[in-house]
Amino acid sequence: MSRAAPDRAAIVHGSELSFSRALLRRTGVHFGGERSRALSAAAGAGPAGTAEQGPGTASRRIGPALALLAWIGPAAAEPASPDPRVSVLDLPFRVTALRGPASEVAVAVATSGLLPLAGTRAGQVAPETGEEERAPLVVVWGEGGGAALGLAEGRIRTTLLGAEAVEGLAAAETPRGALPGSRRALSGPLTAYLTGPTRAAGLPAAAALTIRERQPMAVSADPKPVPVTTETVQAGPEAVFAAERPRSLRLDGKPAFLAATLDGTGAGPAVGGLALIGHPDGGTGWSVLARSAPAPAGPVRIAALAAFSGTATQAATVRADGTLQLWSLARTGLAPLAEAPGYAAGPAGTDLGAPVRPDKGGPVDLALPTAGGTALAVVSFKDGARERLRVPLPAPAATGIAVLGSGAGARLLVGLADGRVAVIEPEAAKP
Repeated sequence: MSRAAPDRAAIVHGSELSFSRALLRRTGVHFGGERSRALSAAAGAGPAGTAEQGPGTASRRIGPALALLAWIGPAAAEPASPDPRVSVLDLPFRVTALRGPASEVAVAVATSGLLPLAGTRAGQVAPETGEEERAPLVVVWGEGGGAALGLAEGRIRTTLLGAEAVEGLAAAETPRGALPGSRRALSGPLTAYLTGPTRAAGLPAAAALTIRERQPMAVSADPKPVPVTTETVQAGPEAVFAAERPRSLRLDGKPAFLAATLDGTGAGPAVGGLALIGHPDGGTGWSVLARSAPAPAGPVRIAALAAFSGTATQAATVRADGTLQLWSLARTGLAPLAEAPGYAAGPAGTDLGAPVRPDKGGPVDLALPTAGGTALAVVSFKDGARERLRVPLPAPAATGIAVLGSGAGARLLVGLADGRVAVIEPEAAKP
């Protein structure tokens, strides 16, 4: 049964529950008691609502519970390595999930009314992905709390949220009838998600990719349901879709999707691949336009889509054996452009990598964990696959990677296995 998205009152209520637990754990004060009311009054005269990485704080009220929690324990960053530019956010909960700026959760939080200063860049289609909405924030959550992380004047600004509220928003990522635990891809009126649970070579998989599209309708004074068309696409003969989030893109100006596949025969080790799904030339339906060569090394995970070595959309993937590959995407086929060993495929359901964009136009770099997740690498594809930066992490990468900002002002956020979030300034951390 799907969960309804909570309203603002539910979000604040969830935040108060998280606050109560943190307050009792850190000070012995019960929220709502005499001592907590005294602290609340004191908080009204000090920093409230948000906390920034680095010296000093900026204030913005989002309710007395959140204000007091921020005042007691601001989410400042603590040094995490010999490099002073690698730090860890001091959050009052253990992070188990992380979503980047282009995620459905980040956009939902930014447009919920809780973060009026965050906003979204709605309606600006990113050519490499086809996504129409993007929020300048990263959302993290776990047992006991949640937070929206933004970038202001080179510092990470943290606004605490209720974990229950964020989980409610995250529930929309998995539509009714979708493969349990999977996440859908959105592109304007289009939604694509995995359906038909099955297994391939002993691994969880989906029998089909379901694509739904909202149809235009005439303006009417009477409320009417929005018409929606639904199509189901098969991966191909003796193939199924891997339990990997499909990605949206634009191919020759038209919407398309990229999905990971598995050999569906179940005989022998898993054989992974990629399938490009779109409209055939002159057609309106959906079908598999092109496939990659099979990868005997096992399932393929999609790290990111961007213009990594030029102006055309390309896909960066990581095989199960840790081989990073860059692919060109075309109706005529998918071709490998570069590869390098030594990277982490990452846990299923996490955002394995993130594009690092320059301040101005030009090739995009890729941030992803190295083998074992013990370091974060920034890879350039200008001439093959070459590491521009490698930074040791204070704990293995586990819950995802996201980027706030661009160019020299970019900040890389890494969800760690111990529940913390590391922040890296890539330009300042060069050896």
